[in-house]
Amino acid sequence: MSSTASSPSTSRRMVFPFTAIVGQEEMKLALLLNVIDPFIGGVMIMGDRGTGKSTTIRALADLLPEIDVVVNDPFSSHPSDPDLMSDELRQQFLENPQPLPSTKKKVAMVDLPLGATEDRVCGTIDIEKALSEGVKAFEPGLLAKANRGILYVDEVNLLDDHLVDVLLDSAASGWNTVEREGISIRHPARFVLVGSGNPEEGELRPQLLDRFGMHAEIRTVREPALRVQIVEQRAEFDQNPPAFVEKYQPEQIEAQKQIVDAQQLLSSVKMDYDLRVKISEVCSELDVDGLRGDIVTNRAAKALTALEGRQEVTVDDIRRVIALCLRHRLRKDPLESIDSGYKVEKVFSRVFGLELSSEENVAATANGVRPGGR
Repeated sequence: MSSTASSPSTSRRMVFPFTAIVGQEEMKLALLLNVIDPFIGGVMIMGDRGTGKSTTIRALADLLPEIDVVVNDPFSSHPSDPDLMSDELRQQFLENPQPLPSTKKKVAMVDLPLGATEDRVCGTIDIEKALSEGVKAFEPGLLAKANRGILYVDEVNLLDDHLVDVLLDSAASGWNTVEREGISIRHPARFVLVGSGNPEEGELRPQLLDRFGMHAEIRTVREPALRVQIVEQRAEFDQNPPAFVEKYQPEQIEAQKQIVDAQQLLSSVKMDYDLRVKISEVCSELDVDGLRGDIVTNRAAKALTALEGRQEVTVDDIRRVIALCLRHRLRKDPLESIDSGYKVEKVFSRVFGLELSSEENVAATANGVRPGGR
């Protein structure tokens, strides 16, 4: 259990508590599900400026329990799991299968600046040292720092496409490989990739967007009472951070326990074969390219089931995650805007034999779509 959950530390910078964040349920759910199952593939958060994207992601990283890492290892290698070790430590562990000297550390939340170079992101090899001393001199980059943590890219839609490719490849494979002048070094790079952006400043290409597991939309809160609550909470936190953090400690401890329990329960969650067929039927009807949509929806539904402490996926679990997993995979034209999720909900309701809710019917009318029609 982390030091965050036991007592707020005064020695480090205070972070706004995750459980104190009002609204933005879609973003919070997508982030939690990715933390429970990092193989979902990350989250793309698109929405207005000033809606608390960075605050929420920092709050989630602070909420997570501390992890065991090998002492003085730049890659935060796991002390006893070979799959989460650098090649050098893995070799050492396989020759002598004893847990390596370890310590605990907070889950890293790494910010990737827009102007970052590929060397800064991936790391560099000191060729001169390698040739003169015969050792692989590697200077780790941001991907090494983010291993077993969260890598956050604000305004990812403004990032160079080549760098986005590098990030997505590492996130998908769990490894980062740096090659230069015939020297090759690789290290584990398993992280939850979180990108955010404002649609007004440009969209990601559909091919890149499809590589993100989930897509959360956030909007500025319109309800005056909620806006006042958010403003007052922020003022209370800024005035006395330790007291505010202390106030939310019981909820933080409970939320952290829920995440840990869900991570342990995930492997035993089952989904009925008929439900899996229907998910694929929805993806097929929506003309989703490839199988990523099917895979991510299956994983997200299981992660949600585990988050709520259950072992059997229900239709409602699928309903709550399917738009998050598929809405960004429907675009074929880069100039087309992303569907708010109504199209996904409509096909889901038809395939699963459910009636659209009154809210969805209103949305259908507003979009000029006849509810229940194709």
